[in-house]
Amino acid sequence: MFDTVCTLPLPADLFAQAIHPSEPVISVGLSTGHVQTFRLPSEEGEGEEDSDNDESASKTSAASSARSNGRGHIDTVWQTRRHKGSCRTLTFGVDGEVLYSAGTDGIVKAASAETGKVVNKIMIPATKKGLDDAPTVVHALSPQTLLLATDSSRLHLYDLRVPYSKVTARPEQTHRPHDDYISSLTPLPPSDTSTSGFSKQWVTTGGTTLAVTDLRRGVLVRSENQEEELISSTFIGGLSSGGTSRGEKVVVGGTNGVLTLWERGAWDDQDERIYVERGEGGVESLETLTVVPDELGKGKMIAVGLGSGRVKFVKMGPNKVVSELMHDETEGVIGLGFDVEGRMVSGGGQVVKVWHETAESIGSYGEFSGDKRMYGASDDSDDDDSDNENRKPQSDNSQRKRKKQKGKDRGKEREVMAFADLD
Repeated sequence: MFDTVCTLPLPADLFAQAIHPSEPVISVGLSTGHVQTFRLPSEEGEGEEDSDNDESASKTSAASSARSNGRGHIDTVWQTRRHKGSCRTLTFGVDGEVLYSAGTDGIVKAASAETGKVVNKIMIPATKKGLDDAPTVVHALSPQTLLLATDSSRLHLYDLRVPYSKVTARPEQTHRPHDDYISSLTPLPPSDTSTSGFSKQWVTTGGTTLAVTDLRRGVLVRSENQEEELISSTFIGGLSSGGTSRGEKVVVGGTNGVLTLWERGAWDDQDERIYVERGEGGVESLETLTVVPDELGKGKMIAVGLGSGRVKFVKMGPNKVVSELMHDETEGVIGLGFDVEGRMVSGGGQVVKVWHETAESIGSYGEFSGDKRMYGASDDSDDDDSDNENRKPQSDNSQRKRKKQKGKDRGKEREVMAFADLD
């Protein structure tokens, strides 16, 4: 179904991956606290380096062309030590102009996606006991609202219209939809009567429950205990409707290798189950989910990244696994999505892979199918907000023990941070 068109090695374990909404650009967050942004080759052979990035963000280009005609470079747009602990989660803003990152140093940083220059910072509130609360998910719901989920199961809402000139700015709202850390967040499409065109409700998973939260009314509903850990989710619409079904479902992945389908508006319990991974070798957790774009002509389909390092494709309607591929034989898949040109991007371990639809791999990308791309060494200097580069990364005391690499930052015990020295 898909062939590898390039493989991008990383210098440290991948903790987070984000794909630009409108350009062939991907960003990665690493266990060392570094954030790197890459531009993939476009169909038209575009992908030139951006001009005049921030001096503090180290900018390099790929070592050689990914295609024999010299038009297929993967460019490192910028890279920097963004956090003094691991970079736990990344997301682009709705328009793609801002990249939000959150790390175990307790700070959310908003940076220009083009240059890497930090334009805003927010300190993650400590728990009631005064302990640091590491982030698990950050998501830009709209141009006005940023959602931040944490290990303590808190869900903070920030109004992006408020200028956060101080790192101690407080969230506008805080909810606690689960009793355990929030493992995934999926926005629900806006209603037909929406005037803004942006989502105002979202689904989260945490521990063994699913919850729905509303921007104005807070937590609306929480499911019954599902007796398994729910760790990933996505929304798919346009399915067959009839009876009580609206053809809109939230698909949830768990640790037992089963996808559960939840009808939108009927949140008390799941209504379907799809066995993705089971057999003599045991089951593997379903770490990440994404919808295969309709434009690829595959029908309604979900791509599932597994803890075994495989990616499986599940056809909706027949509700069955129709294909699979291997991302990595030793490390699980923690990042999965499709870029603006329909290429699948998978990440896990110390590698990101870009995949093209098999039928087209002999065409414009056929010349370098399967090639491994090593990007050039760089100065890797700090940006303006990453002072004291020589500090060792803090330990990531994540509750996510299911992750093979989560919680294994390459550093010693966490140090107590002082925020006075931040600009």
